[in-house]
Amino acid sequence: MSDELEAVIGLEIHVQLATRTKMFCGCELSFGDEPNVHTCPICLAHPGILPVPNEEAIAYALKIGLALDCEIAPRSIFHRKNYFYPDNPKAYQISQYDIPICGPGKLGEIRITRAHLEEDAAKTIHAGTSGRIHGSTASLVDFNRGGTPLVEIVTEPDLRGAAEAADWARLLRETVRQLGVSNVNMEEGSLRVDANVSVRPVGSDELGVKTELKNMNSFRFLQRGIEAELERQRGIVEAGGTIEQETLHFDPASGELTSLRSKEEAHDYRYFPEPDLVPIVPTEAMIAAARASLPELPAARQARYEGEGLDDAQARLLAADPELARYFDAVLAAAGAAEPRVVANWVTGDLTAALRAADDAERPEPGPVADLIGAVAAKTISHAGGKQVLAILVADEDADVAEIIEREGLAQMGGEDGELAAIVAAAIEGDPDAAEQIRSGNGRAIGAIVGAVMRETKGRADGGEVNRLIREQLGL
Repeated sequence: MSDELEAVIGLEIHVQLATRTKMFCGCELSFGDEPNVHTCPICLAHPGILPVPNEEAIAYALKIGLALDCEIAPRSIFHRKNYFYPDNPKAYQISQYDIPICGPGKLGEIRITRAHLEEDAAKTIHAGTSGRIHGSTASLVDFNRGGTPLVEIVTEPDLRGAAEAADWARLLRETVRQLGVSNVNMEEGSLRVDANVSVRPVGSDELGVKTELKNMNSFRFLQRGIEAELERQRGIVEAGGTIEQETLHFDPASGELTSLRSKEEAHDYRYFPEPDLVPIVPTEAMIAAARASLPELPAARQARYEGEGLDDAQARLLAADPELARYFDAVLAAAGAAEPRVVANWVTGDLTAALRAADDAERPEPGPVADLIGAVAAKTISHAGGKQVLAILVADEDADVAEIIEREGLAQMGGEDGELAAIVAAAIEGDPDAAEQIRSGNGRAIGAIVGAVMRETKGRADGGEVNRLIREQLGL
């Protein structure tokens, strides 16, 4: 692959909204029910029917727009997007075109072009050889999904690599999930991601001819599909060929790309305003209610934690899990002067491991965990001893940290403790080779003697103090 070509990627994300009913009728939404049991004359496009917008879907769209820092249109309208396909009984989709409900916005460093409302198509099921009718392969249509409210989120072509695209899509999914407007389950199709992919010379402002990868059903497949398409395009350009604008399918099993059809332009759909629907005019009260319902979102939470001194991995983990983040905040508040990064190490590391070892038990109350962190910081117990206390707290949420330390004999042995000095002396005497290597300048050899002391004290000794005593007794 040439280093002179850079990737240019934009994403189109369809989010199924978790409303009670469909976008323009009163049919109940469902997943996994018997085919064609949630239908009515409106979503089946019977003559003489009129659509009615779903007020809850509009409220959810406003929440998504505000979370993505989008401009909210004072007036937006629906359009008919015309195409003929078996999953579309009207031969057009009700969508939004030039006046979407949510305009330009941003998530992280990636610009959002728009976020608009539309209805989902029905689900086509290709029956294969078992569904042959008069010698032909059958395709069946389940109209339960037809009319499901969607918000389509379109980015600017700001992404420069497959991994970056997948990471940003994960951030978007987590942002929408925490809004409570969708379960964003890719396996069920409530989050579907398309990628527009092109290449261009590094430093150029011109956009290359783009291809579209449709309906990636996992972030791993999204990344792999983009990587495969970038490799294909670079190969064509380097060989002097021309990229054709088309829609592609990526097969994750074989890693192959196949052409589905030529890529449509907006004029191919013959958009025109939907005559059966009035414009959407969000009131100040609607926008204020949507804004007031927003939680602290992942990007803002991550920035806050990084500002408090957490490393990138810790901040990302807590930003993606609001329940864990609330628990961390509670432990940090109870721990007083404890360093946030130290608290994060315990909450995201040692506590998570202890819960997993206890078959995913419930987290203990924040107060005792904060007491434990304080005891380790004060060197009342060692870190190893602290992990033993943590395992007891997980098993018994009413346990008291000080009582556990006393009952289990976990109080740490310090340098003023004559017993520790004697144990260090015995460990040195028991490993004369290591002692000689330390005297000769091999600092790594001290690990053998430290390990022996820790085993003898069952982890109660302070590691720093053990190191000091070893060097002191060796005359270093």
